[in-house]
Amino acid sequence: MKTPWWFLHKTPLAFLLLPVAFVYYGCSRLVCFWRKLFAYKSQRKIVCVGGILAGGVGKTPIVRAIANYLDAPVVMRGYKRTAKTGNIGDEAAMLMSDGIAVHVGDRKSNIMLLNRQDDKGPILMDDGLQNPSIKKDISILVFDQMIGYGNGFILPAGPLREPKSHAKNADAIILIKNNKKPRKFILPPDVPVFYAENKTISPYGKNSQIVAFAGIGYPKKFFNSLDGVVARRSFGDHYQYTEEDIAELKKIAKKKKAKLVTTEKDWVRLSPDMREGIKFAKLETVIEPKFFVWLKEKLSADNKKAN
Repeated sequence: MKTPWWFLHKTPLAFLLLPVAFVYYGCSRLVCFWRKLFAYKSQRKIVCVGGILAGGVGKTPIVRAIANYLDAPVVMRGYKRTAKTGNIGDEAAMLMSDGIAVHVGDRKSNIMLLNRQDDKGPILMDDGLQNPSIKKDISILVFDQMIGYGNGFILPAGPLREPKSHAKNADAIILIKNNKKPRKFILPPDVPVFYAENKTISPYGKNSQIVAFAGIGYPKKFFNSLDGVVARRSFGDHYQYTEEDIAELKKIAKKKKAKLVTTEKDWVRLSPDMREGIKFAKLETVIEPKFFVWLKEKLSADNKKAN
């Protein structure tokens, strides 16, 4: 589904949904308490990268950068994965295209399987900060400067999965810079904050005219990162495109005498036939070197405690 428009603003509708948000949070805490009673402790270190917002903060490129640095396998649920069609989810497909070992499905089962291997290196968990059924050794929270805490309300009144005060429970925070429209919000003072920068690399030159489309949490971020956009179309997060959708997009591009460009996450969801005439803009995320120094020291310190 598309990210609700009120997630970034304290609108009357957001306030009307607050009672539902209180019920949602109360139920989630009960589930969290129950899962915590049976939490699984992995033999290998678990580094969890997640967010307290429901999607759209740019977590996947951060996971990719950390997985490549640690040479670690990634365990993830796999959004909209289906055994019937062989679909493993766009985020998993995106990571695998970079040569990363990705294990999709039940995280606990996959971690237990990885613990049986000879490799004793860390395992990277994509998302799951709100799920205590697996004990994390290092928890890393990701924020985008353009989004911050959104309107500051919990689902469905806002984008937060849990109160923003819970950000203090993270071991570190990675803040993705946004120089165009940074939002003012306060991060916990006692948690180390590291910065990352995104660079969107268009497959075409600056003078090219582009029809951009995206089915991600906050498509506006993608559209604003491109030059020469003459038309834009947004779809729901993780949207499964149909042949009719692509035909319509190609018709628009032909009319505008422009080229079709989408995100890498969207492109991997297209069938080979649909991809004809469509390219994706590569998103490169660079995390400041100080983060990797901190991560290495943190893992080494935890290993010494374990021994």
